[in-house]
Amino acid sequence: MVPALRAAYNAAFTQEKFDSYLHDLNSKYQPLQFRMAETPVFVPKDFSRKIFDACESIVDVILQPGFKEQTDRAIPENYAVKNENSYPHFIAFDFGICENAEGILEPQLIEMQGFPSLFAYEVFLDDVYDKHFKIPEHYSSYLGGLNRETYLSLLRKIILGNEQPENVILLEIFPQQQKTNIDFYCTEEYLDVKMVCVTELIKKGQQLYYLNKGKETLIKRIYNRIIFDELQQQAPEVRDKAKILFDELEVEWVTHPNWFYRISKFTLPLIQHPNIPETRYLNEITTIPSDLENYVLKPLFSFAGQGVVIDVTRADIQQIPDPENWILQKKVNYAAVIKTPDEPAKSEIRIFYFWEDGAPRPRPSNNLARLSKGKMIGVRFNKDKTWTGGSFALFEQ
Repeated sequence: MVPALRAAYNAAFTQEKFDSYLHDLNSKYQPLQFRMAETPVFVPKDFSRKIFDACESIVDVILQPGFKEQTDRAIPENYAVKNENSYPHFIAFDFGICENAEGILEPQLIEMQGFPSLFAYEVFLDDVYDKHFKIPEHYSSYLGGLNRETYLSLLRKIILGNEQPENVILLEIFPQQQKTNIDFYCTEEYLDVKMVCVTELIKKGQQLYYLNKGKETLIKRIYNRIIFDELQQQAPEVRDKAKILFDELEVEWVTHPNWFYRISKFTLPLIQHPNIPETRYLNEITTIPSDLENYVLKPLFSFAGQGVVIDVTRADIQQIPDPENWILQKKVNYAAVIKTPDEPAKSEIRIFYFWEDGAPRPRPSNNLARLSKGKMIGVRFNKDKTWTGGSFALFEQ
């Protein structure tokens, strides 16, 4: 992406330096549950401007009157949680680094979520990376004019609101067992917000409590990390315990679970932008495109890439019994643009947006990146490959 920085980084890279970097990442909390890539992604200003223009166009749609009515159907039956607020505290936008028909690199939106990401871990990652490799001058992982201190201050303000840390929890399903548990440990350290499993909640009337050092402590605010779809894959006793989350509760959510569905694949057909692939609800397509090789078929209510049909055929479309729950999306051409010691890598960049109470709009704050040499981004497509996995992007300021 930035040839001079890429050449200098690759020339200076050593396995010993990378191993030392990994040691620090793995030794402070718990070992990482995912592979770390050997490099960050260097992003020039002209490319980042296109990313943020696309993000802001999506925010414009979210702010339009009637957005909630348009997206009510996005919330699966029996998944709606009460006391939804008027906006999502957090949004994550995933962009692929792609190549257009003219061979020019451009970002293309892959997915988005009204849901948190690895917000605290990225601070730790940035710190450790800078210790071992040094972040180039005029580049930063922090966005929107933020730095380490102001980023953490904003994150703390949004998650805690007006409450004390002991009255705020990070809620997950068996958090210590999650692949993203490194972020939960970082959250505990930076914000003093404890991770709590849904099975540990105590309900009294409309109030929730948890045991904090053996003492029942009132929960006033939930930093939600539960993907509610995943509750249905749990043992019956876990599902039964989680039913209390659908009751009328005296608690504030950050971000409210309903926004996970409202800002998702479901929203893509509502947006038109050069850096957002053409997307249509399958049930609204009257004529199946003749060039299906240029499309991908995605279920609306399946996550983490499950159920996606990459090589779409007419038969795939015709046999779908519920086309209202699927989208047909124009394929994007990922560019193998990250030079590595062997084959070049592809990349996706996730942009974090934070929405502070009382602010008219959310703002960009930080990012993460993933590198791949497989057909798709993800661990199962990159077995036995190096210079792939989790990372972050450094944006020219």
